[in-house]
Parts: sequence; structure tokens; C-alpha cells
Amino acid sequence: MKAYQNSINIKLKSTAILLFIIVLIQACSSTKYIADYQSIVKKVTIDSVDAKFEEQAYNYVQKDIRPASKLSIQVPLYNLFNTKDGRYKTSDIKPFGTPPAILDSTLVEISRTQIQKFLKSKGYRQAEVTSAIKIADKKAEIVFSAKPGPAYLIDKLSDSIPNTNIKNLYESNKAKITHLHKGMQYDEDSLTYEREQIYRIMKENGYFYFLRPYVNFDVYGAEPTSKTNKIDLNLNVANPNDGEHKQFNIGYTHMIIAPNPDGFPDSVRYKLSKDTVNGIIFTDFSKRYRRNPIVRYDFLKQGELYDIRNENLTYDRLYELNIFKNVKIDYFRRDSTSNKVNAVIQLIPQKVMTNRVEGEVPFNGGTVGFTLGNTYTNNNIFRGAERFELQVKGGLQSRIGNGAKPFSDIYQRDFSISASITVPRLMIPFYNPVLGGNGMPHTTFSSSYIYALQKDVSVRRIFINSITYDWFETKSKLHSFTPLNFEYRFGNLDPNVDAQTVLNNLYYSTLLGRKDLTLGMKYTYTLNANKLNEYRSFVYLRAGMDIAGNMLQGISKLSGNKNDPANNDPAKILGLPFNQYMRPEVDLRWYKHLGGERQFVARLNAGVAYAYGNSVLTGIPFEKQFFAGGSSGIRAWQARTIGPGNYDRGLLRSDTLRRAFFGLDQLGTMRIETNFEYRFTVAKKFFGATLKGAAFVDIGNVWNLRKGESILVATPTLDEQTVFKLSKFAQQLAVGTGVGLRYDVQYFVFRFDVGLKLKDPQFSGSDQWVISKFLSGARDFKDTYNATHGPDTYRFIQYNFGIGMPF
Repeated sequence: MKAYQNSINIKLKSTAILLFIIVLIQACSSTKYIADYQSIVKKVTIDSVDAKFEEQAYNYVQKDIRPASKLSIQVPLYNLFNTKDGRYKTSDIKPFGTPPAILDSTLVEISRTQIQKFLKSKGYRQAEVTSAIKIADKKAEIVFSAKPGPAYLIDKLSDSIPNTNIKNLYESNKAKITHLHKGMQYDEDSLTYEREQIYRIMKENGYFYFLRPYVNFDVYGAEPTSKTNKIDLNLNVANPNDGEHKQFNIGYTHMIIAPNPDGFPDSVRYKLSKDTVNGIIFTDFSKRYRRNPIVRYDFLKQGELYDIRNENLTYDRLYELNIFKNVKIDYFRRDSTSNKVNAVIQLIPQKVMTNRVEGEVPFNGGTVGFTLGNTYTNNNIFRGAERFELQVKGGLQSRIGNGAKPFSDIYQRDFSISASITVPRLMIPFYNPVLGGNGMPHTTFSSSYIYALQKDVSVRRIFINSITYDWFETKSKLHSFTPLNFEYRFGNLDPNVDAQTVLNNLYYSTLLGRKDLTLGMKYTYTLNANKLNEYRSFVYLRAGMDIAGNMLQGISKLSGNKNDPANNDPAKILGLPFNQYMRPEVDLRWYKHLGGERQFVARLNAGVAYAYGNSVLTGIPFEKQFFAGGSSGIRAWQARTIGPGNYDRGLLRSDTLRRAFFGLDQLGTMRIETNFEYRFTVAKKFFGATLKGAAFVDIGNVWNLRKGESILVATPTLDEQTVFKLSKFAQQLAVGTGVGLRYDVQYFVFRFDVGLKLKDPQFSGSDQWVISKFLSGARDFKDTYNATHGPDTYRFIQYNFGIGMPF
């Protein structure tokens, strides 16, 4: 088995090196694939343009003659797959990379004209741009030379708004919206912005039939022949031909649901409802929806002034109900003299039930396994857009060392089943708030059962029930509050587990074998989650607190119970001890947009789990502890295989003891992880999707806050190594690096990352920098490690497959 793995590694490395050499050669050979009369554009320069406009001016250079970056592999990849017989192919083009920029004089002239127009729009009314082409050895350089002339400035501002109400409305909002002021450089984008803002204000204040063309500008003195570089602007808001602009109120709203996802058939007549309640007529031809849960999110209220913001809000919330695939809002007037517009909201239902199967194959040098899950979803289970979700998930993990066949030595089995119902409103006793101005509120009732078996060690069963409220303060600020979180744990140690193993692994055995319950609450605050899929610079924050046991502790004291948790006499509820702890956690990220589709992300993920009161002796429950590693953490390690601290399983001299601990999660009561990732696009068109890349560095570990929480209480040296100490912080950090690919199919992102260990805290001194071993003497190092740590095996490289971005 080991020889087979070595063969695979050699083949992978050889293939990667060969591909790199081929791409490197292709990078220098584009000119040999073109005809003798053709040239490849290697450089484009724009001279004498103000620095603040250079990037925008370059965007007017036609894409087909823009050279690729010197560091880009797009053209080499294209050359590798799209050349034949010494020429570029004209058919059967493979979706790899992008073709080189071949010189085209027509595109050069178009680019020159567009750059000149751009400069004129920015106030350089006398601008002239010329182009020159230099060719040598089938390589071309294009130079655009600009003579911008003087910048024209706005000297006078005036307006002509005959409608008094509109003029007053504009004047009252002008200070907040305008980009125009005396002395500024003339800029057509500022005029467009002003027009758009006036249009928005009109549509927000009842002017239903107001159109953008009603707003225009008179520009005086802007002719290139003008002797002065001063410009006078006059804003016009014209009246329609048939009179003045009028404000409109909302009449009634007719909400109509189509009979099925195919929409409204033309050949069948349906009888519309005539019942009006609070200005809304509700007709459901599908007979699948209750009235109140749907009309609750119609913000076009009878008698109110028409406001396009309410129209957009109605669109957003009806789509967020996740039961309609199409929402369309039309308006009509009963007669031409009425100042009311009646809304017709047409809703086409989508498929209610879906089923999704997911799986993954986690593996490393010594284990292989799989997880398989099925999720059934019903988006309208009680005819009110309530989302019901049932998930069943199971998995196995097996040792594969020493020539064993896969799944012949299964040491871990997991099974879980969970159900939840999410209602699109806040269900609070004696209070029924209708929120939704910034996002759809939800109430979620959930229940789950988890079964986990560790061969020859333990069986754990967990039953969890919770109620959670989610609501938006603003579009960027989400609150999530769980006032009730009940957890029941029932663990059993295997009766055949070795007594010495239990003694040496006392803390871990206590965690796995404990029987208790948890009653607590959670709160999470999330900032800027709505920006995660955007290319912009912002800060993301997700901070939460999980706290439990305080209320039960208070009840226990009020009932007169006298207990001594520090001496193994905890208070009990229903015959079981209850957990008491606090667990704050924070995920802080900085997203920096670097232009185009390039982005840098810096992340800090930290948390602490602190047991006190009734749990001062028993500590934090197994499931509430932290782990490091995995596809969303330190990616050079498999999940749950780092730390805590400097923990090194090789110090266990007994092979029997090491085998007993094999596969047990390495956990801690404190975690600090940082990630630095550079993201970029590799290919825009790659088998119908976008192929993106990433390069990353991950740093972090888990620790215990105090002695006695370590994996090996009976071994004082190891217990000491797991405790967090600021003086040892640097030497206890794991460091990994790597690269990855993301296959983005719009709705899903399939991710593959390759992580390489740089620094491993289980070793000491200079031996921690295992990258030196990887570069020289890797085989001897791994053989020595495997001999002293078996059945664990060492891997320098970790592969991670996943769906979605890592963070």
C-alpha cells in the first residue's frame, strides 16, 4: 500500500512539473502561431492623461487588443489547447485561457475615438487623441497620445422647474443628492447622476408617471471653439405635454396566484375573487396558499402615496418567501381623471418540494471514509410559506494502514437526523411584529438526534431542540437570538475499554462517557453578510455568545438544594447534572478589492469555552469544544488533528495506547486561527463556468485554558503542553500554505485546495519547520515518524474538497 501511495505522489509531482514546463514554453511562443502579416500586442500606453483618469481611459481600449498580464497564464493555456499544425485553430476551440491580443487597426481607431470622447465627457472639451503603432518581430506596441487641452469648469448653475411642488421637492433634497457645484470640473457623469437622483426622488414621492427624459441640461460655453474654459449649466425638469406632473396614491391591490408553475394559461378563464380586506383582493388559483402569510408582505398600502421603494420592497419580500419563481407588479387607472393607481401582483408558484443528496470523502495517509446525506425540503408545508427540512446523514471512517483493505477496519460511525420548520415572521407570544423593511424575519423550530460510535471507546447520543429568531436591523446587520436551546447527552464508554487507557485518558473518557443536559440561549450578530459575493472592500463580522446553565443554577438555589460541584457533587435537574458555561466566538474578516475579479481576504477566527459553576469540575461538553484544521480552517491539516498546544501523540511509548487514541478528536477550550487568501480568476469560460484560483497562508491552533482539560491528564508533561501560555504562543502555532481552484457554476462553487505544512507545533525547536524536511529528506522523516507514532502516518500535503467558499 505504501509503495502504491509513493507511486501516486511521484506521478502527481511529475505531471505538475511537466505541465509547468509546457506552460512556460507556451508563454514565449504565441507569435509562431500567427500569420506573417499579423502581430501580437504586447504593450498599450496612454500618454498625457491625468493620473486620476488613466485607469478609466484604459477601459476604453478594445478588449481584443489589450495584452494579457506578464504573470497571467491565460494565453499559455489557450496556446496549449487551441493550436494545431503550427497555427491557431479556427474551430473546436477549447474553453481554456484566452487568446492573445492580435493587432487590429480598426480596433485601434475605435479605441482612439472612445478615449477622446471619454476625455471630452470629463471636461476636456478640446481634447484630441492620436494613435501610433510600433511593430518589431511580430510584436506590437500601441501608443495613444492625448492633448487634453484646458479643463472646463462650471461657472454658473441655474434651473428651470415650472412645477412648484417639484421645485420645492428638489430644493429640499438638493443638499443631500447633488454632485454639482460652482467651480467644479465639468463631468457628464455628474449630470447623469443628478438626473437619476431627481428621477428617484419623484418616484419616491407619488409621481408614478415621471420619466427620466423629463430631466435634461442646457450647457452653455462648452464648444471647443470657446475662448474661455467656463461653462454655464441650466437644469430643466419639463412638464408633460398634457399638463403638469401629478402625484398618485395607491388604490386597491389585486394579488393573483397562478394555478401552477406554468403560469396563467390564455385559453382558460378563471373567476377572480371580489372580497377586499384592508385594500387587498386575494385570489389563489392554485389553492395552495393561505391569505395572511402572503399579503403580509405587500407594502403597497391603500391610500398611501405611491413610493417605488415600497414596490421594490414588495418584490424583495415576496421572492424571499421562496415559494414563487416569478413576481410581477403592474398598475392601472380606472379613468384618466383619477389620482389613484391600482396594483396587480401576479405570482407564479415554484416547485414546493426538493430533495438534495450530498457526500464527501475525507481521507489522509492512514484513514479513508465517506459521509452521505439526504435533505428533503418542503417550502410550503402549512400553506403559509413555512419551510420544512428533514436531513438524514451518516458516515464511516476506516484505517487503511499496513496493507489493510478500505473499510475492513472501521473505527468510527456517525449518524444524525434533524428536522426544522422555519416560519417567515417572528412568532413571539402576545406580540406579532410585522418586520421586513430590511430583510425577511424568520422563526425556526428545530430538533435533531446525533449518534456517534468510536470503536472500542464509546457511543454518544445527543438530542437537541431549539427555537431561533432571525431579523434584520438594516440590510447589513442581522440578529439571531435563540432563547431556548435544550440539549440532552447520553454517552457510554465501551465496557471492554482498557482500564489503563481510561486512566491515562481520564479527561477524554469523562467527556465521552458523561450523561447530562444543557439549557441555555445563544445570540449572534452578523455584519455585511450581504456583501460576501461582491467585489468590494469591506469588513465582515460574525460574533456570538452561547451561554448555558445560569437559569437552572438559579432554580436549583431557590429550591434549597445544597451541592458542591468542585467535589464532584453537581446540582441535578430530572436526575441529571446540567452544564454551565459561556462560549463567545468571533469571525472577523477584511475583504480588499484589488480591481477586476481580484481580492485579498484576511480572517481572524477565535473562540473560548469556559466552564464554571455546576461544570467547574466536569468541564465543557465534548461537542462545544474547538478544533483546528479542515477545509475551512488550517487547510494543510485534516480537521481535528492539530493541538491542543504542542500535543505530540508520539510521546506515548505504548503502541497499544497510541492505537487506542487513534482517530480521537484533538480538541481544546480555546481557538485562534488566521487565514490570508488571495483570490483571482483563472478562466472566464471553463466548461460552461468560471474557474477561479486562490493562494493562501493559514496559521493557528487550539489550546486548553487550564490544566486538567488536556487529552492526557495522567501525563503531566503532556497536560502542561496543551495549556495556553502567552510566552509559548509563537512556538505553538501551526502554519500551512497552499493553492486552490474554485469551479463557479453561479449557484454552486466546487472547491479543491492543496495545503502544505510549513510549521508543525507537535515538534520542538527547528524541527517544527517541517517544510525543510519536505524539501530534503522527506522519505526518511516520514519513515521515522510512522515508526514512533503508528498507527498515525505523516503527510506533508493535505487535499480538501468542498462546496462553497472556505470563508
